Amino acid sequence: MAEQDKLEPVYAGVDALVDYACDRLALDRRDADWTRNRIFELFDLSSYAPTGAVADGRSADELLGEFRAAAVEAGLFEAEEGPVWADIVMGILSANPSALQDRFLEVERDWGGMAAMRWLYDYCVANTYVKRAQLDANPRFDSHGLVVTINLAKPEFKDMKKAAAGNAVAGGYPQCTICHENEGFAGRNKRTLRTLPVELGDESWFWQFSPYGYFDQHGICVNTTHTPMHVDRDTFGMLLDFVDRFPGYFLGCNAALPRIGGSVLAHDHFQGGGELLPMHTAPVLRELRLDAFPDVAVEMLDWPGSAVRVVSKSRQSLIDVCDLIREGWVTYSNPELDIVCEGEDGRRSALSPSAIVTERGYEMSLIFRNNGVSEEYPDGIFHAHPEFYPVKQEPIGLIEAQGLFILPGRLVEQLGHIEDALAAGEGLPEAEREFTLEWDELTKQLDGSRDRDDIRAAIQDELGSVCYRILRNTAVFKTPELMFGFLASLGLHAA
Repeated sequence: MAEQDKLEPVYAGVDALVDYACDRLALDRRDADWTRNRIFELFDLSSYAPTGAVADGRSADELLGEFRAAAVEAGLFEAEEGPVWADIVMGILSANPSALQDRFLEVERDWGGMAAMRWLYDYCVANTYVKRAQLDANPRFDSHGLVVTINLAKPEFKDMKKAAAGNAVAGGYPQCTICHENEGFAGRNKRTLRTLPVELGDESWFWQFSPYGYFDQHGICVNTTHTPMHVDRDTFGMLLDFVDRFPGYFLGCNAALPRIGGSVLAHDHFQGGGELLPMHTAPVLRELRLDAFPDVAVEMLDWPGSAVRVVSKSRQSLIDVCDLIREGWVTYSNPELDIVCEGEDGRRSALSPSAIVTERGYEMSLIFRNNGVSEEYPDGIFHAHPEFYPVKQEPIGLIEAQGLFILPGRLVEQLGHIEDALAAGEGLPEAEREFTLEWDELTKQLDGSRDRDDIRAAIQDELGSVCYRILRNTAVFKTPELMFGFLASLGLHAA
């Protein structure tokens, strides 16, 4: 056991964490001693003198940092083991899933679904499952009608085979990274994960917030049964079930095909959260109608990708029209446009839907996706083209297709080198030679200016421009007229 004089800061750290849990994590103060002793047991600590230490308004990250430093100094564990021990301790301090679910239903009954979701999100931040501090640290700005972020925590998958491997199921327990059995699972440091049961259609699903979310209250809704991703008629009804209960959220899903999204394709799930994305408010180019559904509007969007918005106050009519478009799209081929609905690798076309509720009723965005490849574009015809790989090489999934781009953390250092070179009036650094396209466009825009503010503004503008052009790469219809031709073949006509 560590020397007694080194243990007092450890005891103080535990006391402060237990006090924090009573204030922020719904720990009953009647259980404080019992909980403290469970933590002491982890380190074989059999003596204790109360320190009176309290949280005093400090965050969990601050308290855990102090506890970890004291524990390392006392020889209880090595510094590199700190994140695992923090997860273990916070798992003990967090409420059981059943207690959280009961409290959620109480808040929902009294204040509504959105208030309950806000409460659960705040809880998941407080128990450190949601890494809010990391989310807030990510650079983020608006450019070219898009939101661009640089995610400092998310690993980058440049290799398509490695990206596909992330979608594979290794078997064992839990079967995959998003199965419900991950709740509290030590093998993946999920001791603080808490989920919420949700019924969609006649099926059992559950909601959980993402630890490194891309936007406010970002989470996933997962089928409790481990079943492959798919989009069919029932999908539209399930999305509407969710937004009926939580009308301030959007919910959607990636097209259930490889190369056009980063999802775990082996397990059916949706993505959503409490922040509307740019495509949800994109302007309308043309409104279309179907004679059989006068209560439904189909809006062609002024958007770099290929998408429509289906709007109706009638839930059933909206589902009918969405499914008509889905069935038309997955069987549509136009080789002149490089659109082939099936190939040697199976089906190639799919929809990526996303639902919200507004004063107009239900709004279902439908993004047309195709994962065909060619000799010129082996990673995907409707994928980011190679000239943009220095900025973004990963598949474009639901979130980015709706206008929120998640760029790799390496760009912070790389763009810093480019900024320094521009400010010094030097040439493109050899280490960043792959950014020749961006460099040429930046130097033309700056026209000799070496002002740091001008350079940073130009870099942000350039990143937004590249992201916009990547979305253009993903568009299966390069002009509104081409999209209208497809929709007209389904019986849609100008309003």
